[in-house]
Amino acid sequence: MRLRVLILGYGEMGHAMEYLLGTRHDVRIWNMGEVVRGRHRKLEGEVTEAQVVLFCLPVNPHHEIATRIAPHLPKGSLCLSIAKGLDESGRTAAQVFDNVFAGSHHYGVIYGPMISEEIRAGRHAFADAVLSDMADFDVMNNLFRGSTLVCQQASDMHGRSWSVILKNVYAILFGVADEMKLGKNMRGHLMVAAMAELSGIVQSFGGQAHTPYSYAGLGDLLTTATSTDSHHHELGCKLVRGELDDISGEGVHTLRMVEKFKVFDWRAYPLFSLSHDIVAEPEKLPERVEEYLNYLRGMQSCPI
Repeated sequence: MRLRVLILGYGEMGHAMEYLLGTRHDVRIWNMGEVVRGRHRKLEGEVTEAQVVLFCLPVNPHHEIATRIAPHLPKGSLCLSIAKGLDESGRTAAQVFDNVFAGSHHYGVIYGPMISEEIRAGRHAFADAVLSDMADFDVMNNLFRGSTLVCQQASDMHGRSWSVILKNVYAILFGVADEMKLGKNMRGHLMVAAMAELSGIVQSFGGQAHTPYSYAGLGDLLTTATSTDSHHHELGCKLVRGELDDISGEGVHTLRMVEKFKVFDWRAYPLFSLSHDIVAEPEKLPERVEEYLNYLRGMQSCPI
């Protein structure tokens, strides 16, 4: 079945979604102020005909745009987000959708290892799809059937949202370890420790303990943390080298939002605390890493 799909945002992931869907569906595109491809001049006109609306945007404009399009969404339409960050109020895309769409429109998130360059090169990508109404998974199957994006039905929307967001915080540490030449064994420790902390954090939000062991958690963490062309892996390398001119990205923003809004007791998680401290005070990175290693060796109390 051919669907009318409206892609919001025409950056790397917008182009990737166009590649996946363009030959099989009626794809229209809006990019921050103008209709790039469609039948109408304004966003509201395109929304009235959309069966699926794909938010390929950072999470920050989600609330404004979701609120803007909500009165124009057709009955039975489905809004989906791939945004893996927090807005300036410390909300996930799922929380924004809850706030704007709950009780009136269907929505969901798609999270997992989905590197845009690989998608556009025809390689496979993998994702968890978590929907407000699981009956909409028929739409998801139709949307990506025959494409190289393998979507599996999943639950625990907020647990998966936090898993995919927080993984960027931990991915920074893999770059730090590689640049410091701490060895491949250290990678093994970081992966195990990060997953244990993610599970604990997700449960503190009322999520399920196994949720981080999914495409949205472990799958995306492994991809981001061990890819040398990953932004967050490179960010960790830059911190070690003292290249501090552009220390930015979703992981850095997440650290700031978690601290600002006291989203959870982050000091209770040693590895998360390590990432926070070396981003906040990179000049103390060697000492802070050594403190953490001493803690692991049992030589002193937990450095939190």
